[in-house]
Amino acid sequence: MEKSRVYFKREISPEAVLSVYRATGKKLTGRIAVKVHSGEEGNQNFLHPPFWRPVVEEVGGRVVECNTAYGGARNTTAKHLKLLRVHGWNDFFDVDLMDAEGPDDRIAVPAGAVHLQYDIVGKNLKNYDGMLVLSHFKGHPMGGFGGALKQLSIGCASAAGKVNIHSAGRYQKAEEQDVMWGDLPPQNDFLQSMAEAAGAVHAHFGGNTVYVNVMANMSVDCDCCAVAEDPCMKDIGVLASLDPVAIDRACLDLVRASSDPGKAHFMERVTSRNGELTVEAAEKLGVGSREYELIEL
Repeated sequence: MEKSRVYFKREISPEAVLSVYRATGKKLTGRIAVKVHSGEEGNQNFLHPPFWRPVVEEVGGRVVECNTAYGGARNTTAKHLKLLRVHGWNDFFDVDLMDAEGPDDRIAVPAGAVHLQYDIVGKNLKNYDGMLVLSHFKGHPMGGFGGALKQLSIGCASAAGKVNIHSAGRYQKAEEQDVMWGDLPPQNDFLQSMAEAAGAVHAHFGGNTVYVNVMANMSVDCDCCAVAEDPCMKDIGVLASLDPVAIDRACLDLVRASSDPGKAHFMERVTSRNGELTVEAAEKLGVGSREYELIEL
């Protein structure tokens, strides 16, 4: 079986992102959603709109986001739309908050899913034929790390969808979040649910997807944290692939191979949350492969 290809460039710049995207050879067709992380208010590590501009313009896509399911500046449509403007996304792109108005949509999870009956996404997801998934690779307080699989799952889920994933399918409504946060499932159930939701979105677009991970500003905390640790490792590079499992596996391997003294702190966040289980679970569901060829440009 041929290994998945992951393209890698050590330079970190808008031009490098465009280079690795083009190296995949994939021409995204139709109406393209470009999934980004809008950055929580106060977060110092998220990647800003000008950094992504060349690759977004390359695909002619529309930047998309979804509301959160926890307190902050992005948990209601009004607040999130305001923050998107404050962070400058509207200065560069046409922006679609996919769950700005209900009702949400439900899409099928992969065969073999054991926690989620369906994935709950913003209803505007159905307006797109493909997706460019732009991920800032970093740590995460709950998932251990965040990359392509997290962008597909938590990132593309509506507020209710985030409740659905975090509760491993026990709650499906955004208004149930107060109950959910007090009654979290076993950690592995949550991680497996992320894999199931990621598989749902990946399959929804039928291969009309490209994944870009940027290994910069690598804090142990996510861009969803208003108060986040500063990066603990030096920047490593940018990667692109057609396989979300392979690209996340490659990023974790690059961290492990690093001689940076901050690696221990970063990997403690990953291992203490059993974060690599998401990658393993996604592979078992047929979302992608952990076997890859790293092609340095």
